Amino acid sequence: MHDLRHTSALRMVRSQKLSLRDVQVILGHAHLTTTQVYFVEDDEEVLRRVQRYLADRKERDAAPKPVAVGYDAEDLSILLGGGAL
Repeated sequence: MHDLRHTSALRMVRSQKLSLRDVQVILGHAHLTTTQVYFVEDDEEVLRRVQRYLADRKERDAAPKPVAVGYDAEDLSILLGGGAL
């Protein structure tokens, strides 16, 4: 029975729909620190999140910078030293 409770707790903690406080109440823990024992990160999931983050940053950084309204991109490039845009 304890294994079932432990598995349920792990699944609830990993759910994005439940907070750690929700899980604490469901499990009947008096202290949140007791519930935090179930908050174990899956290494594979951590790596996936970091890869998505880095890919998003790379995309965002690669997007061309907008030119200020009313200014010519070539003129700004000359004024700002070539590679500023």
